[in-house]
Order: sequence, then C-alpha cells, then structure tokens
Amino acid sequence: MLRPLIDAFWNEDVWLPPNSTWADLAPRPDKAVIYNDHRHVFYPIPLALLFITIRYVLERYVYSPFGRYLGIKGTKPKKPPPNPKLEAAYKASPRTKQQLCALAKQLDMTERQVERWWRLRRCQDKPSTLVKFCENAFKFTFYVCNFAFGLYVLWDKGWLWDIDQCYIGYPHQGLTNDVWWYYMISAAFYWSLTLSQFWDVRRKDFWQMFVHHIATIALLSFSWVCNLHRIGTLVLLLHDCADIFVEAVKAAKYARYQKTCDTMFLGLIVSWISTRVGIFPFYIIWSTSIRAPMLLPMFPAYYIFNSLLCLLLVLHIVWTCLILQIAYNTIKAGQMEGDIRSSSSELSDSPNHSNHSSPSRANNKKHT
Repeated sequence: MLRPLIDAFWNEDVWLPPNSTWADLAPRPDKAVIYNDHRHVFYPIPLALLFITIRYVLERYVYSPFGRYLGIKGTKPKKPPPNPKLEAAYKASPRTKQQLCALAKQLDMTERQVERWWRLRRCQDKPSTLVKFCENAFKFTFYVCNFAFGLYVLWDKGWLWDIDQCYIGYPHQGLTNDVWWYYMISAAFYWSLTLSQFWDVRRKDFWQMFVHHIATIALLSFSWVCNLHRIGTLVLLLHDCADIFVEAVKAAKYARYQKTCDTMFLGLIVSWISTRVGIFPFYIIWSTSIRAPMLLPMFPAYYIFNSLLCLLLVLHIVWTCLILQIAYNTIKAGQMEGDIRSSSSELSDSPNHSNHSSPSRANNKKHT
C-alpha cells in the first residue's frame, strides 16, 4: 500500500538530474564508479545510539572526575522546604510567576518567601555546572577529532582545493571508504545530538539548535542519496572548525579558567566570522548558487539542498549577532560573560554568579 507513495516521493524527475535514473546510481561491481548505497542512509541511527553510550561512559568515568579535579562542583543549591501546595503549583506551571501573589495570600506567606522558594525549586531542575562541563567536554573532543579526521580524509581530494569538482561529472562521482566513514560518523553524531537534546542542558536557543540539527541531518541524508557527498563534506569540515572553539569557551568558563576562556573566545570570534559568515556564504553558497548551474543541469531537489544551506546561513547570522553582543559585553566587563549561542547567560542562574560577574574579581580566578 505504501509503495505508490514511496515511488511518488522518490520521483527521479525530482531528485536526479535530467536523463538520470536510480538504476544509473545503483552500486554494482560491474560499474566503473563506486556509487553511494542509498540504504546506508539509515546506518547513522544505530551509530547514534553507540555515540550516546560512549558519551555516557566518557562523561561518567573521564570528564566528571577531570571536572572535579579542576574544582567544578557537581552539587546543586539547597532544596527548598517541603510545601505540597507550592510543589503542585510549580509542577503545573514552573515558568510562570503570575500566581505567586495569590499563593502567598493562600499560604499566609510573603511574596518574597514564595519567590525564594520558587527560585530554589527551579534551581533543583537545572543541571549542575559539572554536568554542563561534561557535555561541552564531550562535544569539544568530538569536534577536534572529527575536524582532524575530515582534514585527513579531504586533504588529497581535488574538490577541497577546487570546488568546481563537486559538480564536474555529477552524478557519476565515485565514493571512497574514508569519505564513507566521514559521512557516517558525522551524521551519527548529529542524530545523537538531536536525540539527546531533549534531556541535555536546555539552553535558550533550544529550538534554533533543533532546527539546525534537523536541517543538517536532512542535508546529509538527501545529499547522500543523490550522490552530492562532495559538497556535503566541505560543509561538514567548515562547521566543525568553529564548533571546536564554541565548546572550548563553554568548558573553560564552567571551569573558571578565565584567561583560557578569553583566549578561546577570541579564537571563536575569528574562526566563526571567517568560516560561518565569510567562507560559507561567499564560497560555499556562492558556488552552489552561481557556479553549479553553469556546470550541471538543475533539478528540483538541488533547490531543496540550496534552501537548506541558506537556512543554516540564517541561523549563523542569528548566532553571530549573539556572539558579537557577548563580545561587546566582554569589552565592557573585562572578561567573557554569558553562554555562547544563547540569548542570555545560563551561568547567571548559578548562585555563584555574583562571584563571576565583577571584572575586579577576575584576578582571583584560576588561570592556566
């Protein structure tokens, strides 16, 4: 019953250039070119579960002890005194304080007492600084390893140095084992982020990151099926570069290594603006929008791919504005404040934030 719908969705007139069929791209030993196997697009899903397992082991047995060694606390603020009525009201609506005045009158408490209870209760639902440090340490480790692996894989590939080779000869472009692994590992990681995002540290840009992960997975999946893996590898390599500094800044901030944090933040600004706002739109998207139509016949799915790339650019611009805002506040305060790619600082929710926010106290912090 589903076969007509599946066939209609994977219409060759939509997903492939003119005069091309799925049979032309089917991998067979008698063909001169090793094509992508479209069924492999599902391999990253079980690999994502493996990533989540590896992350759990590393966070528990490597990053958590290391974080404690650095002096990062894994404890939460003290619990509020038991109050069943306030607990019921909090569970019904944890993010609104409109009913606090009515609750104060009902429980014969002052509004200040109710607000203090509410604040302590909210802190119980937030992860400790150690948990956030472990999450960023794992992502930092992955981005460093994946960026190094991407450079190793693409260094001898012609399209890294001449982007026109992403289109010349398309769709009859061969696939090597190292590119296969690079694609599978990267896609599995983004699948794992999409799944774990619902129980990870919930930041202010939760939905922007969710859209980013979905757009990235869609790009990887459809480009894999349609044999557009060459431009896909360039996008992956470009994005991993700046993400290294994003996670390094967060981890250093949670560890209270302020000089390291400030240095990494400077590296973040340089790498982010040069790759996400410079190379990505003026090299990648310019190439996919201007050069590609000159070198190969266009087809509907290509416009879908290019639209997803433009969606990523919009997210980059939004995050760039936030990063520049933090940079401006950094210059005023004398040190890096806030959480990268988030509209407000998560660190400000910490009860120890008052010890961090004054520039005059920066010299009392630990330095590398």
